[in-house]
Amino acid sequence: MKNGRIFGRKRVKHELSFEDRLLGAARDAREAARRLPPGKKREMLLRAARESETAARINRWISSPGLRSPE
Repeated sequence: MKNGRIFGRKRVKHELSFEDRLLGAARDAREAARRLPPGKKREMLLRAARESETAARINRWISSPGLRSPE
């Protein structure tokens, strides 16, 4: 038993929002890809950037106040 807890996970307080972290990861991947010559590694970084940007858009959509659950 650690810190009075039997089960659970360590909680982390993030300084940036989830969306900001996703967009930061996309920016970092694009910058890294820009420094590489054309090839598989560069394409994988660009794909990761697009996926992070898509995840940020989906998160924004899901978090929007106008979104309602299906009835």
